[in-house]
Amino acid sequence: MSAMNDSRPEAAKQGSSGCVVISIDAMGGDLGPEAVIGGMARSVSDAPDIRFIVHGPQDTLQGLIDRYPELSGRCTLRHADGVVTMDDKPSQVVRNGKNTSMWSALESVRAGEAGVAVSCGNTGALMALSVIRLRRLPGINRPAIACLWPSRNPGGFNVMLDVGADVKADAEDLLQYALMGVSYARNGLGLKRPRVGLLNVGTEEHKGRAELKLANELIAAAAPDADFEHVGFVEGSDLPSDRVDVIVTDGFTGNVALKTGEGTARLVGDFLREALNSGLMARLGALLAMRALKALGARIDPRRVNGGVFLGLNGTVVKSHGASDATGVAAAIGLAYKLARSGYQERLAARVAHAAQAGQDAPADREQDGQNP
Repeated sequence: MSAMNDSRPEAAKQGSSGCVVISIDAMGGDLGPEAVIGGMARSVSDAPDIRFIVHGPQDTLQGLIDRYPELSGRCTLRHADGVVTMDDKPSQVVRNGKNTSMWSALESVRAGEAGVAVSCGNTGALMALSVIRLRRLPGINRPAIACLWPSRNPGGFNVMLDVGADVKADAEDLLQYALMGVSYARNGLGLKRPRVGLLNVGTEEHKGRAELKLANELIAAAAPDADFEHVGFVEGSDLPSDRVDVIVTDGFTGNVALKTGEGTARLVGDFLREALNSGLMARLGALLAMRALKALGARIDPRRVNGGVFLGLNGTVVKSHGASDATGVAAAIGLAYKLARSGYQERLAARVAHAAQAGQDAPADREQDGQNP
């Protein structure tokens, strides 16, 4: 069945048939729409109820979708001629980007046709358009981008935010990041009582800038009512540790840490491959340890944790890495699917609205299933 003849997905989070609808910007990545469509196909095996609204040039995308039988009956195409490039300035995209695949993908979320938008495109442009088209949640001053960081925790990940939405953050912003991170950890990672740490140059209370010290006090005061544990200041070495579940920082520091972590993971992988190919005995040893080496490679593969989530908006947006291949895109779609299924956006909105109304974080009304936002 061709994508243009498929029935249109019917609802934002779940259609009347129980499907989960994801809006896909197919044109934003460095590797082109081939990688995006390939990632969609890979994601289907783990999400049988997933459906897609795919945005970009109709003729190009139709041919790519038709290559994958597993996508038959799952895709609705939305034609968009324009493409947001990595060199485009966010201000230009906001003024002139209405005919682009990125704009169109966000419109599907804004209109309630899809629960989450996924894009590999220009981060600055995507954030600017998301703020303009979806708007901030009431009570949110600065949206944030949250990422998953591989860790020693049982679930395998920690949440860190902000990692690049805004280089500035005052004490109130950091408190909001903490509340949003807690909601993400509860609904994205299934943690009932997340542990929150504030990234600093040391764990001692007297260290750090004045706004960090004030933020530490605000987060500690909010913890009892919001039902999370505040562990205080954490250091860079704690990012992959099991001491904390949510790491809060400003966008400048978070982005530097994220890019450093990604580069280090690639460097370790390169060094390992070089060592295992350094001689005959090394190759024989690698052959004997192949199963363990594959498990290690999968664990440190940055593609496995691909997908930064824009928090604090009236809609969920997942930003996939610009250089994502099909494996990375599938990981981002898998995260988007999990968030849509969890009802995360509604829970986050309830948490933020309640905190804004009370002037402090307080427990939002519990959902019927007994979980906090």
